[in-house]
Amino acid sequence: MSTLYLVGTPIGNLADITYRAVDTLRNVDLIACEDTRVTKKLCVHYEIQAPLKSYHDHNKEQQTDYLIEQLQQGNNIALVSDAGLPLISDPGYELVVAARDNGIRVETIPGPNAGLTALMASGLPSFTYTFLGFLPRKDKQKQSYLEQRMYENSTLIIYESPHRVKDTIKTIQKIDRDRKVSLGRELTKKFEQIVTDYVGNILDRLNDESIPTKGEFVVLIEGAEAVEDTAWFEDMSIKEHVDYHINQNMKPKIAIKQVAELRQMKTSEVYDIYHEV
Repeated sequence: MSTLYLVGTPIGNLADITYRAVDTLRNVDLIACEDTRVTKKLCVHYEIQAPLKSYHDHNKEQQTDYLIEQLQQGNNIALVSDAGLPLISDPGYELVVAARDNGIRVETIPGPNAGLTALMASGLPSFTYTFLGFLPRKDKQKQSYLEQRMYENSTLIIYESPHRVKDTIKTIQKIDRDRKVSLGRELTKKFEQIVTDYVGNILDRLNDESIPTKGEFVVLIEGAEAVEDTAWFEDMSIKEHVDYHINQNMKPKIAIKQVAELRQMKTSEVYDIYHEV
């Protein structure tokens, strides 16, 4: 039976590839990759001769059908991204679904991951974390999304481009200026930099370019502190409780949801009480 291999590749340093990954890439019939120019460098370095086939967001519908046909004909295929793990904020989901729907074996060859690499060295809590990938590009959508996620008791992992990282840090500061943030850039490369500090200090370092806006960034946001003591709101009415969170810069919708979670009530019930429905 043919196999679709999901192969992790280095995120910077070419030495960060497993023996199993190299062996797999040398023995498959075809390598599907985002950018053939990027993957070609890896293939040349490790003397991998398998032909390359472009597979990215703009051609994935057409190429998925082609790759499934190749797998059905008995060819083994490896799927790689430009760096790191395929499918993790990279193309490949549709191909894996199609392979499973057609009874084709799917096997994972683990490898480096930028988000976890940055998390390990950040000094932020690592037992509970949430991977968000890339944020919405529009400012209002980005702020709304972060307002919802930054009140979770979980370290948030975000991927960001050098052109937008400063705006993202500004947005985080608007929501909570007392929050710690870690920036990781050029991970595993010669000029790797991982800086953890309060968000305002991170923004200052971006502005004075002691953190250069070059290379892809991993942004880590410290999780909100878990609320364990419920006595503080027991004497509050539902409306007072919701208004308290709104006064802490929460959006009304998020405040209502937060009150519902703290009081172990239905969100709709808190909504009706607050709005006197």
